[in-house]
Amino acid sequence: MADEKPPYKVYRSRPRLLQKREGDDALAELRAPAKEQENGAAPPAPPRERPATLPGPPPERKPKRPRKRISPWRILRWVLAALVVWVVLSGVLFMVSAQIQRGDLKDEVGPQLSDGPYPLTGANTILVLGSDARSGDLAEPGSGGPSRSDSIMLLRIGGGANASLSIPRDTVVDIPGHGTNKINAAYALGGPALATQTVKQFLGVEINHVVEVSFENFPELIDALGGVTYKGDAVLSKINGGNANGGYTLRLPKGETEIDGKQALALARTRKNLRNPAEDDLTRARRQQQLVAAMKDKVTSFETFIRLPWVSWAAPKAVRSDMSGPTLLGVAMASITSGEAKPQVLKPSGFVTLPDGGAGLTVDDATKQRAVDRLMKG
Repeated sequence: MADEKPPYKVYRSRPRLLQKREGDDALAELRAPAKEQENGAAPPAPPRERPATLPGPPPERKPKRPRKRISPWRILRWVLAALVVWVVLSGVLFMVSAQIQRGDLKDEVGPQLSDGPYPLTGANTILVLGSDARSGDLAEPGSGGPSRSDSIMLLRIGGGANASLSIPRDTVVDIPGHGTNKINAAYALGGPALATQTVKQFLGVEINHVVEVSFENFPELIDALGGVTYKGDAVLSKINGGNANGGYTLRLPKGETEIDGKQALALARTRKNLRNPAEDDLTRARRQQQLVAAMKDKVTSFETFIRLPWVSWAAPKAVRSDMSGPTLLGVAMASITSGEAKPQVLKPSGFVTLPDGGAGLTVDDATKQRAVDRLMKG
């Protein structure tokens, strides 16, 4: 009975379809030599030795970089970068808009202008002409004829200079080719070119650039800034008879008042203030300079900075200039960065009656020279 083999059962698992069992490759390697030996083939080759795995510590994992903490310095850098992008975008929009509005004024006044340095690096003398071309309730009796320069102002800007000189529009001068007349008639007789030539001859100064502001577009410039602040005495003026006669009535209380574009234009044009009949054309020139200063203050305010790209696009549309976009931007930047302006109004030294019976203002040579010297010093 000892020779009897104990009973046992053989279990075979059937491989799953398309699935290879683990160890099949190794088992095939072991069976192949034995099969070849049974068939009289060459002796089996010695089994390949598998490289032993050396004991040792597992490979080190690279530590994860710690996340950068949001520090005040990083926030400050983000803010500064955003401010730079905001300002650069506004500058580009300003230059593009100014280039579009440049028009043909360069061709008209070019022969009367002298070359000057770039406004940010050197002083320029700029003639600003406020044209009285207007319509609707801003019109005055007789305004249907040729436009006159209701506002004549010289600016000295750039290289640290910031000064202005207003010339009253009733100042009597010699207009080249047209004889003696009020200085604002030069614009009506020959446009901005003759007006520029007349101012040059009258004051004996070289002019580098011309900016023309029409009364029709001036309110748009003020409204683009969100209005300006008027500080001064009470004003009551009736443009073209006031509201009752189809014109416009301006009422401003004494003190500080926020005014829009329409009010600013009426204030710039006010010659007869019913609250103070003693005011004259010199007072009007001072108010115009005051408006320029108020516009500058508004440009540098936080409110305007928030809307700077929109203001930069709209502002050049209200003016016409001989300057290219980059040059006009340089003038604007020089005006903003050169501190408080030094304004003055050319004071008359006498009166004269014109051939048409109108009264004009005269200025002697000494008074003119003092005013020009102060302007050029910036």
